[in-house]
Amino acid sequence: MPDHGTDTSPDLPLVDPELIEDAGASNPSSRPTMGDVIATRMSRRDLVGGLLAVTAITVTTVPLAEKAAAQQTQAPSAPAAAKSSFPFNELTAGADEKLHVADGHDADVLMRWGDPLLPGAPKFDPKAQTPAAQALQFGFNNDFLGYIPLNRSSSHGLLVVNHEYVSRNIMFPLKDRPSPTGAGIASRNLAETEMMAHGGSVLEIRRTQGKWRVVTGSRYSRRITAETPMLISGPAAGHKWMQTKADPGGRLVKGMLSNCAGGITPWGTWLTCEENINAYFMGRAGADADETALKRYGIPVGWYGWGAHHERFDIGKEPNESNRFGWIVEIDPHDPKSVPVKRTAMGRFKHEGAGNVVNKDGRFVVYSGDDERFEYVYKFVTSGKVDRANPRANRQLLDHGTLYVARFDANGTGEWLPLVHGQGPLTPDNGFADQAEVLIHARQAGDKLGATKMDRPEDIEVNPKTNKVYVLLTNNTRRSPSQVDAANPRADNRFGHIVEILPDGADHGSAKFRWEILVRCGDPAVTAVGATYNVATSPNGWFSSPDNAYVDTAGRLWIATDGNSARTTGRTDGVWAMETEGALRGTSKLFLRVPYGAELCGPMMTPDMTTLFVAVQHPGEGEGPAGPSTYDNPSTRWPDFQPDMPPRPSVVAITRGDGRRIGG
Repeated sequence: MPDHGTDTSPDLPLVDPELIEDAGASNPSSRPTMGDVIATRMSRRDLVGGLLAVTAITVTTVPLAEKAAAQQTQAPSAPAAAKSSFPFNELTAGADEKLHVADGHDADVLMRWGDPLLPGAPKFDPKAQTPAAQALQFGFNNDFLGYIPLNRSSSHGLLVVNHEYVSRNIMFPLKDRPSPTGAGIASRNLAETEMMAHGGSVLEIRRTQGKWRVVTGSRYSRRITAETPMLISGPAAGHKWMQTKADPGGRLVKGMLSNCAGGITPWGTWLTCEENINAYFMGRAGADADETALKRYGIPVGWYGWGAHHERFDIGKEPNESNRFGWIVEIDPHDPKSVPVKRTAMGRFKHEGAGNVVNKDGRFVVYSGDDERFEYVYKFVTSGKVDRANPRANRQLLDHGTLYVARFDANGTGEWLPLVHGQGPLTPDNGFADQAEVLIHARQAGDKLGATKMDRPEDIEVNPKTNKVYVLLTNNTRRSPSQVDAANPRADNRFGHIVEILPDGADHGSAKFRWEILVRCGDPAVTAVGATYNVATSPNGWFSSPDNAYVDTAGRLWIATDGNSARTTGRTDGVWAMETEGALRGTSKLFLRVPYGAELCGPMMTPDMTTLFVAVQHPGEGEGPAGPSTYDNPSTRWPDFQPDMPPRPSVVAITRGDGRRIGG
């Protein structure tokens, strides 16, 4: 997820939902932050074996000139006996207008924003965009990718894609925007075009003669938008806080919003996660609104201004509409006529990811982070078991189960705390009338239970070979020095870190777990940063701001980032290969880097590991080498590099000419 700051002035460019992730939201819980816990934990155990020793870590960022002066030469080599899981030649870190991938690999653009997808879609014309055209074309800012094989094939399948948000100042010419930055109330045509650019896409894809192509006219092709009808299921369905004038029954909602990461189920459905929902609601809360809950979720922000044209996005006119967003949505990509379902048993918050595993007892477990500073890590455990032989039998599996929130203890253990009405403080006396209210107000429930405040929990992925769970914590520049000590991974945490969880007994249904820090991110050549990579990591191999992760079928961990730039780290975002076991544990290698302004999202491989799909999101967004990047003057025109084309978010297929697995 992008993060370019937290200033919420209306004059800021409308380019980035992370700018509004903290707008108005607050976590009043007095529980220790993750920083407090790590401080005690690391003082007990010092650094794990093989990690770079750090002597001073109270400062987390260094001016560029000072950083350059502090650079060290190549890190020491790994022990001769250590064998890398990633025997590719590492890419050189840097920043420019192009996409780069490690030697021996090819990168081909598979689908771009505006490319025709459904029958009748017009050719893309960025200067004449309409809602009708965009509804038939590939959407904007592709994020999560999921590959679903057809007939168990690694060369023919369905690719599901989230379209998270729109970057108005690089999506529309200046003449069409309400202001140079894009902030303010847009025209109805522009607003509704944005609504059609959200949601998701389903593509049928096939590899022929070594190259991937989208199957034209496929019966599977689908666009899901901010207007697509969806069902509300589970404990919150029909609840009074879910009822609106348009839907008095509280069981049918239009669309999904800010869909960031996600997951694929063993029965072939797509789990897509609604994240920064507060960006879409405007207005002033009326007497019927729950103002405490609105504040806890940072609502309203109103950057998109859609409420000027659609009253459901105005909380003064429709106080409950925002409660109908912030869920995990399940979609059947095999049936374009199927109705997506918002599964409320899995809780409402700014979901980032749906990393999942079938537990050893057959139950299905989904891990998810709440992507905001000082928010929580969750897991959901179904009551029933997965029926692998009959996929249709799993259709209601996600409506029944228990949602948990994590507490990380200073001794390296932790506990999953159940969000169950009537247990502990989750009672009517504390504002929870029933289980639906616990789930609708999951953040407040986590507060009451004493969950650990985290540094922006983003994607969470499970390694089914080791049962380890990787929690990516992107950053937290709001943690104060008073919350840390010398051994704490960092006040003003600009670079993030990765936490590794191992459930007790390798049982993902267990209430207990152990945890370690895999790496603290940032430049290990600058002592004050406090990065803790393996000494075998090269100057190209470190990164900042881990965001998405992927565990391939060999059990190897791949990390995608959001927050690197020429200005902040001297490199763009990309994909890094991360060693997690043995003497090389904590070593990372740069595999791919994206153009100016882009973040790398949704890494996903085919089962045979011969193709890596990646989503290049918002190329050209933010600050370029010549100043602010806009539609009219972008920092890159990737991937078309045509003077009449703006930068276009795109899906890229990475392959090897020799047909071998990605990364060696």
